Amino acid sequence: MNLKRLIPSALPPLRCCLLSGGMSKRMGEDKALIPHREGGTWLERTLLLLSKLKSPITLLSRHQSHLNLASSHQAALAVQGVCLEIVAEPAPWEGPLLALNRLMQMHPDQRLLLCAVDMPQLNCKVLKRLIAEAKPAGLYMAHNGNLPQPLLGVYYSDVNRRTHLNKIVMAGERSLNGWLNQLAHKTVLLDQAAMLNVNQKTDLPNQT
Repeated sequence: MNLKRLIPSALPPLRCCLLSGGMSKRMGEDKALIPHREGGTWLERTLLLLSKLKSPITLLSRHQSHLNLASSHQAALAVQGVCLEIVAEPAPWEGPLLALNRLMQMHPDQRLLLCAVDMPQLNCKVLKRLIAEAKPAGLYMAHNGNLPQPLLGVYYSDVNRRTHLNKIVMAGERSLNGWLNQLAHKTVLLDQAAMLNVNQKTDLPNQT
């Protein structure tokens, strides 16, 4: 009997990474601070959602108001066994690819569950499905049936991928899709409604 076949391969540790550094220009107000129907703000609700996965969380934002709000929840999350790391994103602020590069350099050899603060209908079932499909360790992004959704994905920060990412970022690449298209990756079909990305008030569902 081959005992190796009976022992599942250990996956790299999972870290939840929440991006909350946009300017919300099209929305006309700070999206992270919009009240959510479930209570709190979009930022607080997303932190609570990610905490249910029982993995460390990193919040990356350039906005001091976001950092302050998140810090008010650190102690409560710690009691639940969830470590919340709060990182002030340094300039230049040039989009999610640059943010992901910073996260990969900060947290090497981990599976980074990337998500954005402007997905108010995201739920735990969808996140767990994405994580379950993201095996073995690699690059996996969500797909809503019409388009890929790279701001929701599980990205392994192994040495080859993070070195490649850092190289193309230094060369001026700023498209997350552009980077993913240069490397082998997979898409995971998930519930479209749960991945609603809200950029302006006309995108808001009536119940949110």
